[in-house]
Amino acid sequence: MPNIPIEVQLSALPNTPGVYQFYDKDEKFLYVGKAKNLKKRVSSYFTKNHDYGKTRVMVKKIVTIKHIVVPSESDALLLENSLIKKHQPRYNVMLRDDKSYPWICIKNERFPRIFPTRKLIKDGSEYFGPYTSMRTVRTLLELIKSVYPVRTCNYDLSHEKIDGGKYKRCLEFHLGNCNAPCEGLQTAEDYHRQIDDIRAIIKGNFKSSLQYFKHQMKTLAAEMEFEKAQRVKEKIDILENYQVKSTIVNPKISNVDVFSIFSDETHAYVNFLQVSHGSIVRSHTMEIKKKLDESNEELLRLAITDIRQRFSSTSKELYLPFPLELEEVVKISLPKLGDKEKLLALSLQNAKMFRQERFKQMKIVDPDRHSKRILSQMKADLRLAEEPRHIECFDNSNMQGTHPVAACVVFKNGKPSKKEYRHFNIKTVEGPNDFASMEEVVFRRYKRLLNEAESLPQLIVVDGGKGQLSAALKSLELLGLRGKIAIIGIAKRLEEIYFPEDPIPLYLDKKSETLRIIQQLRNEAHRFGISFHRSKRSKAAINSELEDIEGIGAKTAQQLLKRFKSVKRIREASVESLAIAIGMAKAKKVYESFH
Repeated sequence: MPNIPIEVQLSALPNTPGVYQFYDKDEKFLYVGKAKNLKKRVSSYFTKNHDYGKTRVMVKKIVTIKHIVVPSESDALLLENSLIKKHQPRYNVMLRDDKSYPWICIKNERFPRIFPTRKLIKDGSEYFGPYTSMRTVRTLLELIKSVYPVRTCNYDLSHEKIDGGKYKRCLEFHLGNCNAPCEGLQTAEDYHRQIDDIRAIIKGNFKSSLQYFKHQMKTLAAEMEFEKAQRVKEKIDILENYQVKSTIVNPKISNVDVFSIFSDETHAYVNFLQVSHGSIVRSHTMEIKKKLDESNEELLRLAITDIRQRFSSTSKELYLPFPLELEEVVKISLPKLGDKEKLLALSLQNAKMFRQERFKQMKIVDPDRHSKRILSQMKADLRLAEEPRHIECFDNSNMQGTHPVAACVVFKNGKPSKKEYRHFNIKTVEGPNDFASMEEVVFRRYKRLLNEAESLPQLIVVDGGKGQLSAALKSLELLGLRGKIAIIGIAKRLEEIYFPEDPIPLYLDKKSETLRIIQQLRNEAHRFGISFHRSKRSKAAINSELEDIEGIGAKTAQQLLKRFKSVKRIREASVESLAIAIGMAKAKKVYESFH
């Protein structure tokens, strides 16, 4: 069957909410999206110019458009989410499934057990979660066990079996971890009161438990049962200590979901905090790989839907970093001050830290992939024709015009290649002239590389603004390299990036990895140049001190330094020792000048 032209397929789309699906000529699933108006949204792919390269590539591949009409945009969002998970189309962001997350189960029994599980069984039991780590689950269960004596056995504790004396108390009773409901030593009513308090603690509400234990402690103290009162007080301390650790905001903030997003050029990181009674009862960060030019708004909307479904959240209020239209009927707050803003800031910090940890892991597991990612980003940020795998940076150094020197540092694959660093003594420039010095060293450096048939860099960085950049360009012009090697200048004041023949500088984000690499190059060149300059100044000062002695010239000074290594040793040497190096007549002059 021949392919139907795209124009015909677009004309047949309805003006209703729904989900659209793109396929290529081989019927491979390219992309799925949702829309308030299918016809308008899908037509926009073919009528506007796309700045993002991957979008243009995808649109060229589209041969077949399919759609599913749904009653509302909310239904479209849910359907889109499930289709992404099921088919994982090439150009959609990837969302991980949640099959392996742990839960806390309160078993549907006469005397319920409480335990961790990764399986949800529809038998009337209560499940709390899912949690993002088993460590969180164990911490909560350890807290519950230290405060409430709940059974761990799997006996059928029916009326008949307990009354018939089928079971005997076990070691857990003697350790104080269970009240032996198996022998009827604890009633079902009392046991379920404990379960109610445990349920509240899992949800982050400690109020009921604390009130009960404080009342119990006062009653026991009034009855002179001080040992029992002390044991109850220890339980209060455990609960209050845990509550202090978990409460980071006003306890009045309850049943709230906090979302923040941090994104770079390739990925977005969405953090979710669930808050109950001032306690963060859950934290989860989702990594989303960008496929097209998705905005933060689009990605956050998608993540909110997925995360709230995954964790079965029923919170009626969301704290978000910016306004967002959601299909769910929830209250949206944009905190700017106080405890609410602190929560949002904490969520963003979690997203950033998650990203940093991923990068650290990437460096360890696959360093080549990490450097390739950075170089790819530099290529995009600096508008380069190729990835700058070989970068060289130049810096001039002089002190009030004396001993002018320059340094060239080399980075290979984003890392310093120190064996290729080079120093330059300025030979043709008189006085402090940074522009002329830059012109000289750039010319000398690349004339030599050309003569020796060495590889040239893909990028040259000069420390300075338009003046230093123009000077370096003159040398590249003379060598026939202008236009063959990319070159930029970085000015210190505002970290402006200058390009040849472009009067308007580029300002990179202060946290940009591209800017960080350029700054590292500039700082390394400055450090290397300064160390060489200090060494020259030091040697010049030593030579000057010796040459100031009447009858002692540069050659004699060098002979002395070669033998004694420093002026201090020359000063402490005897006439006889000095005479061995330079003869008795000159030795007496040196000795007398120091004594």
